[in-house]
Amino acid sequence: LLPGAPDTLELLAYLHDPELVAGFQRQCGLFLVEAAHSSRGMTRPSTGTQVHADKPRGQLETRWDHQDSNSNYKYKGDGCTTGGCSRPQYEVRNWLLHFLFLFSAGLGHEIFYITCLPCIHWNLDPFLCRRLVNMWTVVMYVGQVMKDVLKLPRPCSPPVVKLETRVDAEYGLPSTHAMAATAITFTLLLSAPSRIQFQFEVGLLLAVMLSSLVCLSRLYTGMHSVLDVICGALISAVLMFLTYPYWETFDRFQLTSRISPIVALLLPLFLSYTYPELDHYSTTRADTTTILGVGAGCSVGYWVNEQLGQTIEPRGELPVPLPTLTANVLASGTARFLLGVIALVGTRQVVKTVSLQVLYSWYKVPKNDKSARRRKEIEVPYKFTTYTAVGLVNSMLVNRIFILLGL
Repeated sequence: LLPGAPDTLELLAYLHDPELVAGFQRQCGLFLVEAAHSSRGMTRPSTGTQVHADKPRGQLETRWDHQDSNSNYKYKGDGCTTGGCSRPQYEVRNWLLHFLFLFSAGLGHEIFYITCLPCIHWNLDPFLCRRLVNMWTVVMYVGQVMKDVLKLPRPCSPPVVKLETRVDAEYGLPSTHAMAATAITFTLLLSAPSRIQFQFEVGLLLAVMLSSLVCLSRLYTGMHSVLDVICGALISAVLMFLTYPYWETFDRFQLTSRISPIVALLLPLFLSYTYPELDHYSTTRADTTTILGVGAGCSVGYWVNEQLGQTIEPRGELPVPLPTLTANVLASGTARFLLGVIALVGTRQVVKTVSLQVLYSWYKVPKNDKSARRRKEIEVPYKFTTYTAVGLVNSMLVNRIFILLGL
């Protein structure tokens, strides 16, 4: 650091300060407003009075205690705890940025992974999809484990407006949205030149733009501090740098080794069962098992395709030109997308239902006890089985359906 600059701890505290996130939200037109509290902590219509924190940035004078049901820590500063405060009200003054950032945040959710990543397999090149799934699985596992090992809290509200609640019980650092966005966009950028003809500079611009939008969306939605996002992007970049020289070696092992399907199933299952234990329930183990299951299923499916000699390659000499977007191409691409999504969602629902019924029966759990899904002995096998099946259907079955239907 330069002379006169804050020392490392002060810099980290500054980057982790929730007021920095709240300031970014206000610059983008998202304002926290006061909300009346009832005796039960329910939110009433807002008074319209904006809330601005007076505390200087970079000071960590508040402290956190154990988790409650809504946030990873009860916040004990400025007289507010998550268990006793109503959900903050907010005012949106820039709807264009609001919807842009909400859409960008959605690029890191399951709906994106179960639609857009497989779409690359169905409409572009299975090779690229395989590379993306491999790298996505690695960086997401590392990020999820780091969250539960480091145990750094997410930004507190107030002063931050939180637009999402599902993962609020998870810890914050690193941002796995930032990790996934960095890994997916730049893995695609580095892998595509050998397969598809495109202008690298345009691809680089798109990769920077998309990954930046996802990173900024985590600040806008109030789910991560600046430190979380920076660390997420940097960790992902480091993992890509360390693994890049071995991508082709791993491709050969994954597709040709006799032990590839065994490793692809047993290693992710082992990592799911040995995921770090917490003193409270968090969705990180379930999400990590989901990711590992998808990676396992896709890996086995690609190995089977290679053994059967039924890999689907782009037609022509590599790298092939991007297909011209004619009406027929768009229609067939849309049809493949819709049929593929229906196949994956249908597989997910059927396997999930069957696996839960089997596990509930095995452990003698009442069928209406939905909380039992959080138990490790039920959550891990049902999640892993469900999403391994999804990965297998994506990599093996869907393209064969397209061939049968002439798509």
